Amino acid sequence: MKLSRMDWPLRALIGPGLWALGFALTYGLHGIGCARGWPLVAAPFGGLQGLVLVAAFLLTLLATLAALLWVPRGAAGVERTAILAGGWIGFGSTLLTLFPVLGLTSCG
Repeated sequence: MKLSRMDWPLRALIGPGLWALGFALTYGLHGIGCARGWPLVAAPFGGLQGLVLVAAFLLTLLATLAALLWVPRGAAGVERTAILAGGWIGFGSTLLTLFPVLGLTSCG
């Protein structure tokens, strides 16, 4: 697929955009879960709070990985570099900012 002239800047923002959406979703669910007592509700591998947060983390991680791997065939040069950089930024940001939900306790 040939990229139009203004397609690639939007595609370069997909990775960071997915990270921002996943970050807001994960920590929004954290607040809702704390307010509703999800850590006390039994679920596989611990409380419901941990299960929901890990699911949100994994969903965001998979979405940003898909954005990283989805580079159109027509992309070359600066376009390809920008799209790949955006994908790496989204994936790396997801790993660095959302991995604490895997092990930290919540609702202090």
